[in-house]
Amino acid sequence: MRAATHPRPRTRRTAVAALLCATVALGAAACGPFGEDTKPAAGPFGDLTGSQIVDKAFAATKAAKSLTVRVDLKSPDEPTSGFLALDTRGNCAGTLTLGATSTAELIKADDKNVYMRFDEAYLREQVKEESPEVQEATLKELRGRWLEAPLSDPDAKDMLQLCDLKSLLDGFEQGASGIVKGEETTVDGQKALKLTEPGDKGESSTLYVATEGTPYVLKMVTVGGDEPGTIAFSQYGKPVVAKVPAAKNIVRTD
Repeated sequence: MRAATHPRPRTRRTAVAALLCATVALGAAACGPFGEDTKPAAGPFGDLTGSQIVDKAFAATKAAKSLTVRVDLKSPDEPTSGFLALDTRGNCAGTLTLGATSTAELIKADDKNVYMRFDEAYLREQVKEESPEVQEATLKELRGRWLEAPLSDPDAKDMLQLCDLKSLLDGFEQGASGIVKGEETTVDGQKALKLTEPGDKGESSTLYVATEGTPYVLKMVTVGGDEPGTIAFSQYGKPVVAKVPAAKNIVRTD
């Protein structure tokens, strides 16, 4: 089935950008020069300093072939949360929630199309300025169904940025300083080392690095500042489960 001529929902650029930039914002927060880091970090990383551990973790994470990322941003304007599994081949599957409601789902499982599904709150926001007839027609056609769009579709461009693992991890810049080693703890059952960097105006960023196996970044937390939030990484190296929806549940664009 092809989409009718009434308006199609579009991804909201600011929301997608917020999720995409969460990694950059939290990653870059651990890269500023906030003082000398001279305290050796004993324990699972031997004599490496906190800054050296962070560099090691960022390098390992950027080399990952696949992972799952969860983001929870506490912006007062529009809280944003998301879940996304993605790999270096461009496969991805996930969900983006804006505010208390308004959810968009995303699947990219091949080199041809991207599939997006929007809940009713999201759809109503997109067509709120249309006539009641157009609003109801859009809801009737798209409620609970996946909108298929070719990868070249400009309306899908913002969502497709989320499927680019390299871009998502480019915010991890090495050469940090002023990183303070904390205690050993666990993140989702995995042993981790806590590393913290104080920032300006009461803001601080904390990084949790795996202490067993590859030293991947497991979680990053920013407290205070304009965009406090958490980003967590898991399922490193695991296959991304992304399947094209059943044909009966797809609405194709013209």
